Amino acid sequence: MNKVYIGKIVNTHGIKGEIRILSDFDFKDNAFKIGTSIIIDDNSYKINSYRKHKQFDMITLDGYNDINDVLFLMKKKVYKLKEELDLNDNQILDEDLITYNVINIDKKIGKITEIFYASPTNKILRVIFEKEVLIPYNSPIIRNIDTKKKTIEVELIEGMM
Repeated sequence: MNKVYIGKIVNTHGIKGEIRILSDFDFKDNAFKIGTSIIIDDNSYKINSYRKHKQFDMITLDGYNDINDVLFLMKKKVYKLKEELDLNDNQILDEDLITYNVINIDKKIGKITEIFYASPTNKILRVIFEKEVLIPYNSPIIRNIDTKKKTIEVELIEGMM
């Protein structure tokens, strides 16, 4: 079973069993599709409804219609089967990016060792060439991402290496 972490249940909302999830997952629309399942403590639960509220993702689960029915799920981690995410070719999970090689235009090859956020919208790749380089993921420095070859072509600016 290939699970992907998508968030953590932080609270309930209202009395009808709605669950509040805190998530920084990139592909929430794929993860929280109505009718698909999420995994909590190795148990599968069908999503009945989904909406966004402030910084939270709000869901109800099939068969859980009261606040008392969902209290046992508080503070639990939420996962999704990777196969159920139904990502297209240009959607890459962070954990998959770590397996990619980074190739500079001068043909130096590096490895991604970490992916982190400098702010809620700025993803940074920590890459080791002969030394460590931090590369903003959404920048003109990244020229091409080849999902079949699992490579990322970059053009580093002077002074980065």
